[in-house]
Amino acid sequence: MEIRDVTAGDLDAVLDNRKRAFGPIPAGDVETWRSMVSASLGEGRYLGVFDGDRLVATSRIHRFDQWWHGRRISMGGVASVTVAPEDRGRGIGRMLMRATVDRCAELGHVASALYPATTPIYRSLGYEHAGARHRVTVPAEALRTLTAGDAPVKLRRLGPDDASELAATLDRVYAATRASGPIGWDERLTRLWLSDDDDYGYLAEDGYVMYSWHEGDIDVDNLVAGSHATARALWSLVGTASSVAKTVRAIVEPDDPMLWLLRERSRDSVEQVRWMFRLVDLPMAIAGRGYPAGVEADAVIVVDDPLRPANSGAWRLCVSGGSGTATPSSAPAGHQVPRLAIGGMSALYAGVHTSSLRRAGLLTGGTTELDDLLGAVFAAKPYMIDYF
Repeated sequence: MEIRDVTAGDLDAVLDNRKRAFGPIPAGDVETWRSMVSASLGEGRYLGVFDGDRLVATSRIHRFDQWWHGRRISMGGVASVTVAPEDRGRGIGRMLMRATVDRCAELGHVASALYPATTPIYRSLGYEHAGARHRVTVPAEALRTLTAGDAPVKLRRLGPDDASELAATLDRVYAATRASGPIGWDERLTRLWLSDDDDYGYLAEDGYVMYSWHEGDIDVDNLVAGSHATARALWSLVGTASSVAKTVRAIVEPDDPMLWLLRERSRDSVEQVRWMFRLVDLPMAIAGRGYPAGVEADAVIVVDDPLRPANSGAWRLCVSGGSGTATPSSAPAGHQVPRLAIGGMSALYAGVHTSSLRRAGLLTGGTTELDDLLGAVFAAKPYMIDYF
């Protein structure tokens, strides 16, 4: 078995394996898929496992920005992980994913995330459950009147030429709202997404919405708002379809402001799709993340990462003024130092509560006081509104 970069000549085999793994692709979407993946080929972002000339397995790495407490880090979004049905159960997926994590490091990504079809293989390679993509269902009529009494917010239609402005808007809003988990696509893919005739978008100074129609109802794929007025304006725009659409299914933040704007709310109907997260370069990821401005910390932790040994060992975490560093240290004797495998450290970074990590066996050693301190340092409620 050989792992090498996928080329344009391999795309027919890639598409065949993808269909066998995830089901058929509508004929009209095939060219869009080819356009979307073509840029990955020259950047080392599409890996294949080959048995001679036969393609056996693939993985693709998206180039994403990901915000953590309002600051961007470089994140490799792993997608399209396929193994030919006749080759499953031979350890090929694990071999491929080891190479994929290494390639993320080579590409300069300090972290990686994925939506898992199954948990065990990814957990064994250092990924851990971190956040979710939340979809809520609300009556369209409940959104229609949200702008009552507000000054109008200027909205305009989104198009492919707005890709760079959309990216700048996301950066401003996610920084201001101290968002954790959401991602930003590169400009080429954003332009491709904004070119879809079946998606409708509107841009404000501090937010935007993208939605589509589905069987007579509205699906909101993305809605980001940096202020009360913009949140009301964008959600009420969606609600103006209430004479036709009875239901809106929307991807939202865990504490989306819309849920507090609704006049009536007694029970939420929410679906979650979970995603997993892994630190690839621990000290760079710590340095790139944002932290609560009022939290000061100086503590030593011990991390074990068999796949990326440079992440292993004792680290001194120092956090002050919203910034943090991790520098190599020596571990104190005894059991007073917190110890985590890289999966547990990745979950801690993503805001999973220390009491949950300890009861799951992902955090050992240390003290209750250190648990509280680490919980305050990495406090977050991570989410994504995009699926990849």
